[in-house]
Formats: sequence, C-alpha cells, structure tokens
Amino acid sequence: MPQRKILVTGAAGFIGFHLSKRLIAMGDAVVGLDNLNDYYDVNLKLARLKQMSFEPSFTPVRIDLADREAVERLFAGEKFDIVVNLAAQAGVRYSLVNPHAYAESNLAGFLNVLEGCRRHGVKHLVFASSSSVYGANTTVPFSVHHNVDHPVSLYAATKKANELMAHSYSSLYNIPCTGLRFFTVYGPWGRPDMAYFLFTKAIIEGRPIDVFNFGRMQRDFTYIDDIVEGVVRVMWRIPSPDPGWSGASPDAATSYAPYRIYNIGNNQPVELLHFIGVLEDCLGKKAEKRMLPIQAGDVPVTYADIDDLVRDTGFTPSTTIGDGLRRFVEWYNEYYKN
Repeated sequence: MPQRKILVTGAAGFIGFHLSKRLIAMGDAVVGLDNLNDYYDVNLKLARLKQMSFEPSFTPVRIDLADREAVERLFAGEKFDIVVNLAAQAGVRYSLVNPHAYAESNLAGFLNVLEGCRRHGVKHLVFASSSSVYGANTTVPFSVHHNVDHPVSLYAATKKANELMAHSYSSLYNIPCTGLRFFTVYGPWGRPDMAYFLFTKAIIEGRPIDVFNFGRMQRDFTYIDDIVEGVVRVMWRIPSPDPGWSGASPDAATSYAPYRIYNIGNNQPVELLHFIGVLEDCLGKKAEKRMLPIQAGDVPVTYADIDDLVRDTGFTPSTTIGDGLRRFVEWYNEYYKN
C-alpha cells in the first residue's frame, strides 16, 4: 500500500502535535503546517515540533493559513490525500479582546483550505469544530442533530461558520467533509491558556485560582488520546450522502452531500469543583480558590452525545479524569522540572 500523504494544519498545536505523532507511527507521511503565532508560549510549540524533528516522514511547514498564495502553492506541490484542519485562533475569552484574529485565521484561513481541497482533489477534509457551537442550547446531552444557531462567543460563531462553509463546498464540489466538535480537550503538552493548565501552575506556585460560576460549571473533559483516536477513526471513514436526508425536516448532522458532523467528548460531564479536587490530589497540594461569577461567552454545561460516533466508528472515549490528570501532572512536572 503506498504511503498516504496527510496535511495536518496546526501541527505545533496541542491536538495537531498528538495527531501528527500518531499518524507518523501509523506509517503515514505528514506535512505539519503551523504559523507559530505567539497566542501562547512559542517555546512550547517549538518543543512539540522538536519531538518530531527526527521523523523522516514528518515535514514541518511554517505558513499562515490566511496567506492565500502560500497555501495554494503548498496544495499544488504536495497533492494531499487527506487534510485535517486543526489550525485556528482558539479561546473563547481572547475573542472578546482580539476579534479580528478569529476572522483572519478561522474564516479566511479555512476558506483557503477549502479552496486547496477543491482545486487539488483532496479525498477527505476533516476539520475541527467545537462544543462551543452549542451556545445557548440547554438540552443535554448536546446532540449533533440539534440546531446550533445561537452562539454566545465570536469563537463559537467562527466554528459554526466553518461547518457551514464546509457544507457549501461539499454540496457544490462533492468534497467529502467531516466536522468534529471537540469537548474540552486536556492532557500532556496541552495549551497553557486552558483552565487546568493555569490551575496547575497557580497551585504549584501557591497562588489563588479563579473559579468561575462559583465552581458549578460542568465540562465534558476529554483526554487527548481519546480525541486523537476519534480523529483517526473518522479520517478513513469518508462520508457519503445520506439517502434519507430531507429538506422538509433537515438533519443538522448529515446531508444530501458527502458531509458529516460528530461530537468527540467523554460523555461524562464533571463539575469544576470536583475536577479541581482531583487535580489537588494529583498535585498533593490544596488550591486557594477565588470564587467568581460566570464570564461573558462561557456556557454553564457541556455534555456530548456521542451515539453517532460510537455507531459509525465503534469507538467510545473512556479515559477517566483521574487517569488523565495524573498523566498531565506527570508531564507538567517533567517538562517544567518541578
């Protein structure tokens, strides 16, 4: 079987790094695109890339997805079999202070990816969406079959826009597209702007932590290995049109086009105070908590309905909070030599 060539955008990012390592181990040729922006510590991104620097089947490429000409040259020169788009301006709270970064990366950048797929015969585009698209929805667990037209942050709106943009290209050009709504991903090599990372640093340093919604927030924390397993299983399950789809009662998760949406979550929401308690046990140290109200753009609960993922791929995320946080703390202590 010839070696498959895969583009992973955001390859220096948290999920992109772990996915790239997994694909390399599977024998695939991976081109890892990243612009290495300074939204968070660039040294961490470089350290991730260094983990793959001796892999002959990994090719790092420093390109900004918003650079239309550079993206077109990359697609024209490489002829990818599959594209996994994980590059994005991340973070709900940052979108309140720098909204233009989201338009450039998440909208213009994603359009350039879609154009590359259209012009160069990509067999399947898999792209990161987010649990944040559920926005003001209150029916839980969140189902891919629910309407998601009420985002509560610009970040969420750009992720919803990605789903719509992908659907239009799937419909117009018959490009198989699968969107993955990730639920609160955590684990080793994670993002320093995420709450669990900030909590760990503050607890170790003896500083108070900010606990929003007075700790009553619930999140469907999903361990990174479970996310990667879900992505890999979906990558080679190329979607086909749903013969039962009807415009009279449209299903949001499927289409008359080769298009599909899945949730990837742990299917077990955990209250923030419990999560902090498990983290304290892993660190062997208590946190000083500063209890605060919910922030603008945040939602009180995320909870993934993963029935479609389980049915179509046979995979159920299963890493417990205890195991996942223990592995994260072990990595954190080693990386920062605490």
